[in-house]
Amino acid sequence: MRAQQASKPLPDRVLVYGVTGSGKSTAALAIGARTGHPVTLVDELTWLPGWVSVDPAVQRELIGEVVAGERWLLDSSYGAWLDFVLPRTQLVVGLDYPRWLSLSRLVRRTVSGAVTKEPRCNGNVETWRAMLSRRSIIRWHFRSFARKRARMRAWAASPDGPEVLLFRRPRELEAWIAALGG
Repeated sequence: MRAQQASKPLPDRVLVYGVTGSGKSTAALAIGARTGHPVTLVDELTWLPGWVSVDPAVQRELIGEVVAGERWLLDSSYGAWLDFVLPRTQLVVGLDYPRWLSLSRLVRRTVSGAVTKEPRCNGNVETWRAMLSRRSIIRWHFRSFARKRARMRAWAASPDGPEVLLFRRPRELEAWIAALGG
């Protein structure tokens, strides 16, 4: 794993990457608050009200506009956009947490959202029906976990591409964020 010293300034273009439920959005917002980096929450650009997916071509265009900028922090990158996101990324903050942790966070967040009806991205709310459907975010966690984890670890092991920091525990990430300069 390649690592960055906390005293080193944060690069201008940062991708927070992890499995579904790992806390990417929360991490990105915390990093942005600490450093002043403009944060883009990907779900805001990919989901319309009613959990309707934004057309993939439009998603590419919207994300392309973000990553064409000189300073940004993304809380995710779908595989369909990695071809233009990763080459512009200077640092990947990888949330490489155990499955039990990311899954428990995801289930807790999803169940809580279904109970409270607290709006998520673009006013969307979690429902019991969606939680049990074929398109369930919990099912997505199981389908995508191994692929996303392998991708992060391959990036970290490669001498090519952006610098990669892999965090195995939330407290490691929290300590790193606390040490970031503002």
